[in-house]
Amino acid sequence: QVQLVESGGGLVQPGGSLRLSCVASGASIGHMGWYRQAPGKQRELVATITSGGLTDYGDSVKDRFTISRDNAKNTAWLQMSSLRPEDTAVYYCGATLRRYPSPRIRYSAYDYWGQGTQVTVSS
Repeated sequence: QVQLVESGGGLVQPGGSLRLSCVASGASIGHMGWYRQAPGKQRELVATITSGGLTDYGDSVKDRFTISRDNAKNTAWLQMSSLRPEDTAVYYCGATLRRYPSPRIRYSAYDYWGQGTQVTVSS
């Protein structure tokens, strides 16, 4: 049984930084990604990363967020900088055992999800 556990969320002031972690257990993970969902909005792509380290980002977070991973630790991170109030959301880690050559895959391709971690950007 694959489990994903996110951590690192919290309250931060605009312009600040946070680092989210996603630890997978139960199997060796292939593709991983971060999505977020704000109240009343659809879940949206934040960042994705292939097993080989290729990355892609949602337009609203490009040049501010960085996704990375350590395959040996079955862990992915999301480094968030220059945070804005509109980044406030629950952030979810997704994963699949499959490996893809390109970083952006369909939302439905993710087989496993974490419970989510709240990020609030406010002064």
